[in-house]
Amino acid sequence: MRPVAVRILHPVPGATAGPLESWVGAARARLAERHRLGFTAAGAIDVRVVSWPLDDTPFGRRLRELVRAERPDGLVVLGSGSIPLATRRDRRDLVDAARGSRRALANDRFSADAIAIADATDALAALPDDLGDNALPRWLAEVRGWSVDDLRRRWRLGVDVDGPLDIVLTADDDELASAEAQVVDTSHVRRRIEAVRAVTLDRNAELLIAGRTSSRTLAWFERNTASRTRALVEERGMRTRTADQRPAASVLGALLERDGPGSLGTHLATLADGALIDSRVLLAHRCGADEGAWPRAEDRFASDLLLPDAVADPWLRDLTRAAAEAPIPVLLGGHTLVGPGARLVARGPG
Repeated sequence: MRPVAVRILHPVPGATAGPLESWVGAARARLAERHRLGFTAAGAIDVRVVSWPLDDTPFGRRLRELVRAERPDGLVVLGSGSIPLATRRDRRDLVDAARGSRRALANDRFSADAIAIADATDALAALPDDLGDNALPRWLAEVRGWSVDDLRRRWRLGVDVDGPLDIVLTADDDELASAEAQVVDTSHVRRRIEAVRAVTLDRNAELLIAGRTSSRTLAWFERNTASRTRALVEERGMRTRTADQRPAASVLGALLERDGPGSLGTHLATLADGALIDSRVLLAHRCGADEGAWPRAEDRFASDLLLPDAVADPWLRDLTRAAAEAPIPVLLGGHTLVGPGARLVARGPG
């Protein structure tokens, strides 16, 4: 039986990180340890958390250098915030896939957060510096000729802890009782989650989902909620964009460009009775798809919790205030919110 190594990549927030960024980092560290134990129980023989100070080293270079140094046979690689709802079966399936030959198995081949790679040293020897984790399955299939499958039918594996709202949606009692959580005000956003949930239970109401949502998520809402669903699907694949593609663009972003970020609540109230908004698509429309040009993480995280007074960037502060004060319940977040996390908003943590 081929040996399998698991590497859980965990960037550590720097000394200047604010309280929200520190909370997210600590939550991801706890999840990394849970993954370490879980993958060991699933049969991997060498499971380690690889930590480093948060920097601008691209994913491709980091993974290629790790593989060159360690020369693993089968490899499972994931971020510390990835697949928080994974079960023992999910981890075992990834480990088993890494024992194969010239194949890979991702949580989602179009936007990977966790991937098992058989014959990993051979597969990744020429990995480009600037290749992101989301694009790795496509590169393995199209450039290296590996057979690539995925588990995207298991919706829970699309959840990713990439910000504080994701923690609120997935947290257990221990996480909410952590020292970091005690200095973060989540009360307003938790009330908004309950208000959006109430919209989904109302047959006369309509919920707007805007951003990088999917037909699978929308089909689930059609089957499992009483409300109607309005969708504005934009910028799927934003993180796998290549240099020769058009710049990121958003219809909702264009409206805000014309009328200002403070108009968000008014626009949304004309469309629906509640809204889940992928604010990263709006930031990409305004600043470009490169996150390096966006407001700092602490600002984005404060926006996710609907705390405008904690946002330093003027544009994002106005957007956040408009969402917090909108006449309908609005949630701002990233891909998880409008993707698999939307189910957690609608049905609750149970």
